[in-house]
Amino acid sequence: MIVTVLAENRACGPVSCAHGLSLHIRTGSRNLLFDFGPDGDLLRHNAEILGIDLGQVDMAFLSHGHDDHSGGLETFLQLNSHAPVYVHPLAFKPHYSLRQEGLKRISPDPELPERYASRLCLTEGVCSPEAGMTLFSDAEGREFSPGSNSTLYEQGETGPIPDRFSHEQDLLIREGEKLFLFGGCAHRGIVNILRRGEELGGKAPDAVFSGFHLTNPGLKRDEPEAFIRRVGIALARFPSRYFTGHCTGENPYRILEEILGDRLTYLGCGLRFPV
Repeated sequence: MIVTVLAENRACGPVSCAHGLSLHIRTGSRNLLFDFGPDGDLLRHNAEILGIDLGQVDMAFLSHGHDDHSGGLETFLQLNSHAPVYVHPLAFKPHYSLRQEGLKRISPDPELPERYASRLCLTEGVCSPEAGMTLFSDAEGREFSPGSNSTLYEQGETGPIPDRFSHEQDLLIREGEKLFLFGGCAHRGIVNILRRGEELGGKAPDAVFSGFHLTNPGLKRDEPEAFIRRVGIALARFPSRYFTGHCTGENPYRILEEILGDRLTYLGCGLRFPV
């Protein structure tokens, strides 16, 4: 498997960067896209520079309904005529982020499901898009949920309410004896997601690719150091390697690196990871 970072906050090489995430995944037989970054032009530009033909992607996945992961979705659908996109139906519900200037809408275009109804596969709970893949949105537990979730909202019946992240989904891919876990921002808590992935996969993932959401980009504030260290200690108990960036945050990354050492790798835009 080769994982190529098409969108992320920091550029490594000639690519462009912006706050968001998109991963191209080349398995033994399939080309996959996990998330679409914040902008279609960025996605297209970086794919061209890195030699990735988005028209040849076989399947795509949206991790959750925030625009730093969904912004390039429509561009992908225009460039690729056939790949199904697996997305939770609640991803297109209005979502908001609390910024210094107030609430800002951060959800995908609500008209996309109507315009591309034949391309979007709406998924809930646990499902298997094909053999060797498990998509799940039922990770539970509150112990390791990021505190910065408190600044994120979804639309309730009478107005914005705290986001429950029912729209967040993660992907397990089995290739031979190896198991890989892909996530977006881990709003449900990366440790909680990893535990659920282990249950579904029958073993701990060999490698995890995901943002860990240990910083709040809207308010420019990291999670408390004690919480970050608890997350790091919990992750260290698994045998997995971790590839992270985006919403993990630079200072939280350094703290995790103290705990995880060379099992932690930065997921910089433009990098390729054979795993």
